[in-house]
Amino acid sequence: MPFWRRSRPGDEAADDSSDGFSEPTDATATTGPDDEADADRADAADAADADRADADLAISDAELEAEALAAVEPEVGASAGPAPLAAAGRETIAAPGPAPLAAAEPMSFGAGTAPPAWGFAPPPRAEEPGGIDAGVEKSRTGFMGRLRSILGVADGAGPSWDDVEETLIAGDVGGILAMEIVERARRRHDPGGPEAAVRAELAAILAPGDPDWMPAPVAPGAPAVVLVVGVNGTGKTTTIGKLAARYHSRGQRVVLAAADTFRAAAIDQLRIWADRSGVEMVAHAPGADPGAVVYDALDAAAARGADIVIADTAGRLHTKSNLMDELAKIRRVVDKRFPGAQPEALFVLDATTGQNGLAQAKAFHETVGLTGLVVTKLDSTSKGGIVFAIEDALAVPVRYVGVGERVEDLIPFDPDAFVAALFA
Repeated sequence: MPFWRRSRPGDEAADDSSDGFSEPTDATATTGPDDEADADRADAADAADADRADADLAISDAELEAEALAAVEPEVGASAGPAPLAAAGRETIAAPGPAPLAAAEPMSFGAGTAPPAWGFAPPPRAEEPGGIDAGVEKSRTGFMGRLRSILGVADGAGPSWDDVEETLIAGDVGGILAMEIVERARRRHDPGGPEAAVRAELAAILAPGDPDWMPAPVAPGAPAVVLVVGVNGTGKTTTIGKLAARYHSRGQRVVLAAADTFRAAAIDQLRIWADRSGVEMVAHAPGADPGAVVYDALDAAAARGADIVIADTAGRLHTKSNLMDELAKIRRVVDKRFPGAQPEALFVLDATTGQNGLAQAKAFHETVGLTGLVVTKLDSTSKGGIVFAIEDALAVPVRYVGVGERVEDLIPFDPDAFVAALFA
């Protein structure tokens, strides 16, 4: 009997002796009419018990089957995704509907939007998005709060510049840059006092912002190309989904290239974002050549007249030279398809990683030539000084900052608003 089957009436009473019945004794050898009626009633009762047991067993079997199916086939809501995109000469996968997402970081969406189609609603959020001001709240009350208290000393001796330097270093500005900021601020003699001097020096580090920035076409009649790079865990694929939604809402036709063929579930995660954002997607099977995926996405985008191609590349440690070489190969593939192309290369930096993120960015800059930065999880750190450190070291502008989990919480970076929010 299978382990999950229930026993039927009489199973326990089965005799292991010979043929399942015994010789009648003297007391039962002869039966009368009353005895026969009693026997009939007993047989009827046994039959009814057996029918009830069969019914219970059928219900149990149905329940077990349903549980088994639920375990291997989680419910996925239907969605009418965008029309499939056919790439020339290669198998392509569009975004006809969402697929189950395994081991992916949680995503939530803003108020007024429909719940995701893959079977669960986004977690509630108490506050409305507040832009850069709300996004730097932890930094403003963290290292910047201490910095303002030091700079605000009213006695004639002025602030302790050693304490200013230490506070900047603690906020991930970096040792060398912190020394330079202090020296320049001391020589500045700003009429507004030490705080105004430090604020002006910090603002001077950041490149001018462009809230309307959009990636430019790599050639006449060709789409814009954006390579999104970074290490695992920085929110790279989620950032791509938010960028796709942003550009699509501006009337741009966007194609996503699922070139992260290494990480488990990366293609499925990107497909969910493609469906959610209403954009198209090109993908090969897991483990395929990332360069081939990007080439086919460029081919398909050119054939369909798409405006922007965003390529999701595999997350990799900057110390793995073979993986970084693969990234350089993708860059060469773009140049092969569109000779002389200058694609955008956006590096996704997790603000909570601090100075280690700066080392990562330098390695990626040497490999692909970064043209912009996306700083994620800025709302999760009290050390927002990494923004100053990375712009000073690379002379690469921050294009977007992530200040929350919602789609609209990826916002264009405004340097003036950022500094003002820190000193508010």
